[in-house]
Amino acid sequence: MKLTIKNQIREFNNPVYLKDLVKEYPGTYYAALVNNRLRELSYRVSYDAKVEFLDYSFYDSTRIYATSMRFLICMAAYRIYPDLQIKFSNSISMGIYGRAVNTVINKEMLDNIIKEINKIISEDHDITRKQISIEEATKYYEALGYLDKVETLKYRHEAVNIYKCDGYKNYMYGYMVPSTGYLKDYEIHFLNPGFLVRYPRREEKGEIPEFSDSPKFFNVLNKSENWAVKLGVDMIYKMNKCIETCNIDKFVELCENRHLEQLDELSNLIIARKNIRLIAIAGPSSSGKTTFSRRLEDTLTSKGMKPLMISIDNYYLPVEQAPIDEYGKPDLEHLNSLDIDLFNQNMEDLINGKEVSLPYYNFKLKKRTWTEAFSIKDTTPIIIEGIHALNNELSKKIAAEKKFKIYISPFTQINIDYNNPINLTDLRLLRRIVRDLQFRNTTPEETLDMWPSVRRGEYRWIYPHIETADYIFNSELTYEFAVLKTYAENALKHIEKGSHHFIQANRLLKFLKYFSSIEGSHVPKDSLLREFIGGSIYEH
Repeated sequence: MKLTIKNQIREFNNPVYLKDLVKEYPGTYYAALVNNRLRELSYRVSYDAKVEFLDYSFYDSTRIYATSMRFLICMAAYRIYPDLQIKFSNSISMGIYGRAVNTVINKEMLDNIIKEINKIISEDHDITRKQISIEEATKYYEALGYLDKVETLKYRHEAVNIYKCDGYKNYMYGYMVPSTGYLKDYEIHFLNPGFLVRYPRREEKGEIPEFSDSPKFFNVLNKSENWAVKLGVDMIYKMNKCIETCNIDKFVELCENRHLEQLDELSNLIIARKNIRLIAIAGPSSSGKTTFSRRLEDTLTSKGMKPLMISIDNYYLPVEQAPIDEYGKPDLEHLNSLDIDLFNQNMEDLINGKEVSLPYYNFKLKKRTWTEAFSIKDTTPIIIEGIHALNNELSKKIAAEKKFKIYISPFTQINIDYNNPINLTDLRLLRRIVRDLQFRNTTPEETLDMWPSVRRGEYRWIYPHIETADYIFNSELTYEFAVLKTYAENALKHIEKGSHHFIQANRLLKFLKYFSSIEGSHVPKDSLLREFIGGSIYEH
């Protein structure tokens, strides 16, 4: 058997486990690619292959570590408090939030769980995977009283891969590290009524990020979860039952009404602060900023306030003037890729009642041109949206009391089951894949190529400013996974096995299988979701 590792061919007389082989190579690795297929380090190679060990820089490394940490916490909790069920949610201060389902975890209980976690890590138990039937898995979880997992298994059509560790068994819907000794780097903070788990992140080059308290963010996540629980759609299987047995249009309407309620609340806050002149909107990719801005404009107009919308995109400097990133390429997401001085002067002059000619990029002439000079009333607020909108440096000439900052992002709080939350980023990625293919002539592979760079820009330029926002708008629509499913499956299934994006595409396709479908025709024409699937009244 021949294995090609780091451009060297090595011969073996017998099959070899990756976890044994990786010890010969310096570094910290969490998984491997074997002939371009993602494999756990517990995998046994018995054929000729190219092997690439994956450190923190690989897209799924953070996911593998986080999945393994959830397994470890559940294992430790089960050993000490067998009746305790833990529900994990997303995603605070680059970590995982957990709390008890059937009681409240106090500080003493959490300390006991942490002691058990450290004991299990020090003993370095193997984590092994075994495939069992749906029937066997169902009986196991019924005996434990884990009815959330039992119900979820009804939407699986193949065998289940269950993980075993020193007598404990559970399924975490994702790949795992090969043993508990890999999980030495973590932090757990008591965050009443639960706890926050933090671990090495790809975005921090394999380090645990510095803790940053995020009370506004946490509050929005709690509201989202409470709403989903109240409606009875906080788990995928519950939402599927709703789709299969309820009036779909009514379900869609209930979800859409959450946006209307937020828009009404938000517009009232803006109007109540009578001196607001600049409304700044920022959010990560595929948050729905464009449609949200239009709907906010409509809502304010209906209440007697006529805003002016200005695109920050028109203030980009020529590419040759953009800062250079670490790879030697123009960094178009950098704050200094914008003409900050011109933007500030234009905004200040407009707010002070002066006539202003604004820049815009003329695609026919391929250069910056200018609008006719105009002025606005002293009651007219200006709406801007973009990656840097919350950054005070962008609007440094405008007094703080004249600005209203809005952060927008989808905060879905639907779980697969109590132990397995849906990743917030996956929803935005699916939205972007669907939109890019339909409206930007961009293939899913091209979108996946850009995604790491997009994420780096978000962590650098958006997330540090979330807590400065005056309002956080949750752009999630609980039913949207069921709508995006068909669009995304049609896009992702064309990514072939030979592609380096096949692993990511296959993971998303497996995830989408859990959802029942809703036809796009049920989506209202003014819905934020239309920004991604098409047919919006705001398209033109």
